[in-house]
Order: sequence, then structure tokens, then C-alpha cells
Amino acid sequence: MPKILNIVETAYRATIEEQDDTVLWLTHMLKNGGADISVLLRANAVNHAVKGQDASGLSFGETKMADPPEIDKDVEKMIEKGIPVYVVDEDAKDRGLSDEELINGIKKLKRRDLPELIDQHYQVWHW
Repeated sequence: MPKILNIVETAYRATIEEQDDTVLWLTHMLKNGGADISVLLRANAVNHAVKGQDASGLSFGETKMADPPEIDKDVEKMIEKGIPVYVVDEDAKDRGLSDEELINGIKKLKRRDLPELIDQHYQVWHW
């Protein structure tokens, strides 16, 4: 199976309906099916790499979310499964994220190194 790179740029897509990020879920399922897949978090999606997130108080009007998203746990599980997860360093810094705030195992890379990462993959999916 060819190497696939999932570039995730928009944070928290579909967290209301699915209680997780649909692209992260899809990535994990594809890995379970044998895919050679990596994830690049850039722009606002770098927030997925912040450890200790807590959305347990999330509500919409009087409706409280019964199963709040645990995006950081989803990312940790992907790393444990052997999925390389990259974060664009400049995007994290632009959002005030320090190295200490990022999940263990996250691979940081500079924006200038993106072409090389992309070239290492046969398919690139951009979300």
C-alpha cells in the first residue's frame, strides 16, 4: 500500500456530531486496515497536539455535551499505534504553544521542510 500523508489544517471538524475529529478517526481506522499513513497538523489544527485538553464543560445553550471530544487522547493513540504525527513548528509558535504543551511523540518540523515531507509520500490528502 502506498504511503499516505493526511494534512489537517482545520481544527475540530465535526466534533459536535462525532465526539472526535473525523479525519483523525479515519486515519486511525486506515492504519488498523494496514495503511502506511502519517499526519501533518498545521494552521489551527496544531491545537490537536496540545496535551490535557478538557471539553467536559462544553454546552450549547442548555444542552450539555454527553461525550465531549478528547482530541489529545486521539492523537496519543495514533502515536502509540505507530502513526507519525507532525506539527509545523511556526504554526505552533504563532498560536503561543510551547514544546512542553505538546503531546509526547509529536514530530515538529519547520515550514521550509514541508516539500521534503510531502515528497516522501505517494498520496497527499489535504483536509
